[in-house]
Amino acid sequence: MKKVQQGFTLIELMIVVAIIGILAAIAIPAYQDYISKSQVQRVVGELSALKTSIEEQLTRGENWAAEDCLTAGIGYTGSNLVAACEADFSAGVGEMSGTMGTNAAASISETVVNINRLASGAWTCTISGSGSGWKDAFRPTNCDPA
Repeated sequence: MKKVQQGFTLIELMIVVAIIGILAAIAIPAYQDYISKSQVQRVVGELSALKTSIEEQLTRGENWAAEDCLTAGIGYTGSNLVAACEADFSAGVGEMSGTMGTNAAASISETVVNINRLASGAWTCTISGSGSGWKDAFRPTNCDPA
């Protein structure tokens, strides 16, 4: 009569736990980098969405200087990732900047995203990453370093 195996041996279970540990050690940092990159992209997208409103106001001849984005009348509603947002388009050119706060990942906290309007009407994006774990890989391809 054959003996039927009743379960896994200790060594088999230890091998499975070791494999899971190795996979977790690789996956967790990669996931955190993914979160940081997506949060930077989200802030760039939120600020870039206001370009149309700014262009409309500039076309009407409305220029403003050094105002909070919430009071500038450009439709900014605030974000839980942006701690401070400023807009300055006093001469038809200028910039809108958003500073990422503590709700953002620790590696990108205090990062500043600038959306700039040139005299030619072209828009540019610059990012100054200043978080403790900032990597250039977090910067979207359409944004330059500040």
